[in-house]
Amino acid sequence: MKATLRQSMTSVLVLLMLVLALPAQAERTLLDQVVAIVDDDVILQTQLDDRIDTIVARLQAQGTGLPPRQVLEERVLEQLITESIQLQMADQMGMRVSDNELNETMANIARQNGLSLAEFEQQLAREGVSYRQARERIRQEMLISRVQQRRVGSRVRVTDREVENYLQALAAQGGQDAEYHLAYIFIAVEDPTDEASVQAARDKAERLRQQILDGRDFREVAVAESDASNALDGGDMGWRSESQLPSLVAPVVPELPVGEPSPVLENTSGFHLVMVMDKRGGEQTQVVQQHRVRHILVRPSEALTEQEAEAKARDLYRRLQEGADFAELAKAESDDPVSGSDGGNLGWVSPGQMVPEFEQAMQEARIGELKGPFRSQFGWHILQVQERRQKDISNEVREADARQAIYRRKFEAELQNWLREIRDEAFVEFKDGYGPANAGDDGAAAS
Repeated sequence: MKATLRQSMTSVLVLLMLVLALPAQAERTLLDQVVAIVDDDVILQTQLDDRIDTIVARLQAQGTGLPPRQVLEERVLEQLITESIQLQMADQMGMRVSDNELNETMANIARQNGLSLAEFEQQLAREGVSYRQARERIRQEMLISRVQQRRVGSRVRVTDREVENYLQALAAQGGQDAEYHLAYIFIAVEDPTDEASVQAARDKAERLRQQILDGRDFREVAVAESDASNALDGGDMGWRSESQLPSLVAPVVPELPVGEPSPVLENTSGFHLVMVMDKRGGEQTQVVQQHRVRHILVRPSEALTEQEAEAKARDLYRRLQEGADFAELAKAESDDPVSGSDGGNLGWVSPGQMVPEFEQAMQEARIGELKGPFRSQFGWHILQVQERRQKDISNEVREADARQAIYRRKFEAELQNWLREIRDEAFVEFKDGYGPANAGDDGAAAS
């Protein structure tokens, strides 16, 4: 009887193991292939394929030629690695993007393109991208931007002397305000202390310039060869006013014909080419609408997660609606130490002085209305516009533009240095023949 019972139990166990093994085996056959390990994250084959498909579709829509598949694959994989490192940093810092914030961002993108959300979703579908994929991509970009602002922005300082020198140089040039649509190629030097390495990078930059002069598309060269972070966008830098031109290219861009590559430019980081894709004139507004505004800032930190910061901001908003004194609450609770000590007062604010999210809320708010909570790169804000006026602020606008232009130049240069630093410090292991061409015979490399 005992033997029969043991045999029955054994049969049941074997049958149970077989049943459990079936879905496990099916799952193994459906599991994605890992192409790289990045610290505590992995990059999958589907991620790589999806990103390549998106980039190829965009480049083809622009009429930009494509590099060989292997070159594109390697460059896209490096982009995914750098993004993964930054997203892991965001997670470690407790950064989050709420659904409300993401919904607002998606609505703004649709509105900027003259579309409703339904029309925007249809447009994405025609381009082979689902709305869910687009939301996730925007969420990641928002997190990466916040990490960069926190880690890189803290390294950048702009002095009054730099602003003064900048304005003097601009005045000496006649104070022109033309705008340029720029594209950019950067060739990094592997070892700046080695003359052979420097010469090799210089030769490569000169060779690429000649290829462009001979008819090769600038954007195609950027995709295939540039070491800049915007390489897979065809090197597109967007529209820049003359006051916003990076210092390296500022002397050459105004005299550069549209569609012609610049001479090879050199600085300590490497060699550069720039092209003016288009040019347009413009006039600087002298009389602007100013807002006298005050705000309360709740900043996420190591001690306050993103969700906790948002909840605190909403609680402060509720207290204000119930009659709490704005100035007293700002002094007690705001994480902006300068304005907080003055009851949240920011004084008279002109267009362009605040980050886009803050400026939009400020423009939309009625006088005396509480606006918020809303998220910017600095944290969660509640604002109140106390007064509006029209004012000629030509000098203030010029100084603010100069300060922003200098900050942007420094930030972009420091960003490239920081991206190289975090890439060098990360553990990266490539799988199945992916990664650099000089990886081992088994296709794996670690750094």
